[in-house]
Amino acid sequence: MGLNLSEVKDFLEEKVLQYNNRGFIDQDPISVPHRFKLKEDIEISGFLTASIAWGNRKSIISDGHRMMDLMSNTPYDFIINHKDHHLERVSVFVHRTFNSVDFIHFIKALQHIYKTYHGLEGIITHFQTKNSLQPAIHHLHDIFFEIPYPLRTFKHIADPMKGSAAKKINMFLRWMIRTDTSGVDFGLWKSISPSKLSCPLDVHSGRVARKLGLLSLKQNDQKAVKELDSNLRLLDPNDPVRYDFALFGLGVFEKF
Repeated sequence: MGLNLSEVKDFLEEKVLQYNNRGFIDQDPISVPHRFKLKEDIEISGFLTASIAWGNRKSIISDGHRMMDLMSNTPYDFIINHKDHHLERVSVFVHRTFNSVDFIHFIKALQHIYKTYHGLEGIITHFQTKNSLQPAIHHLHDIFFEIPYPLRTFKHIADPMKGSAAKKINMFLRWMIRTDTSGVDFGLWKSISPSKLSCPLDVHSGRVARKLGLLSLKQNDQKAVKELDSNLRLLDPNDPVRYDFALFGLGVFEKF
């Protein structure tokens, strides 16, 4: 587009105002954790929904709600207190390549995390670095597979240290950490600064970022995440991922 950085910032600020509002919720997977009030229910429902967030958005939202229904709409209680026979009810679940085998391991791994590591927040808080949460995502990946796991499930948790953009987990972390005045993101994890968040890079946000000159690399991988991080921090060092709303909205809704 030939815009300078100041013009890009002004343009994206307009789009943040357009998309970062409660009207965004119903047509986004974040609508699933917005069903809940308990902190742990929000975390678990958000993590599970983010984990299936690829493909058709209506299908993601529908299947996210179905996951909660299969857990009796009390995800934290189900994670902590389930017995083996309770897992039979989730045997019908499938979302694209994520099936009941994967779902059952996620349930068991989350139980392990909440009983051993003070939950998802405890892991990310402990392993955050001064400027990034990507090393913490790497440790989450390793902890997720500390217990016996089916090989097929390994691909469903990203590892940035192996080059992944980790789009789904970065999106989940945006939900949990970012605080805004619009009531979209939850801002539950107060011990982690939003300045450390990385943009959930996917085909839509990547295409828009390249068109605006915020991203030069062609692959949507960890190197691209770092480049986009660097440029978004020039626009807002304290809350760089607020521009995710603009990049995603421009890509999905406006076909920019």
